[in-house]
Amino acid sequence: MKNTKSLLALMAVALTALTLSAAANRAQAAECSTTGMGCCGGMTATEATPTADSKVVADALTTCPVSGEKLGEMGAPYTFTYQNQEVKLCCSGCKKKFDKDPEKYVKIIRAADPVKK
Repeated sequence: MKNTKSLLALMAVALTALTLSAAANRAQAAECSTTGMGCCGGMTATEATPTADSKVVADALTTCPVSGEKLGEMGAPYTFTYQNQEVKLCCSGCKKKFDKDPEKYVKIIRAADPVKK
């Protein structure tokens, strides 16, 4: 009986945490859409989302431009668009470093573009 009560209490705490997390995500999404700020490290909406008349340039790298790790070794790459450039990182943890100097990493990605060579 004591184990059942403990399990129920634990489940209630987990459910509350999930509910709060979902509410926070909805609030952040609402803020992003009303303020024009992106969810990704302070990018503006135009940086995070390509416009209809622009073409996103594919990221041809097979390694993470931030860590140098081979893409896919840690699961699916963390992919997003920055100023019409697709960016693939090995994990979401590399996003913070990318955000500190995005042009540095975009330059690395664009240097690997086989179309420009």
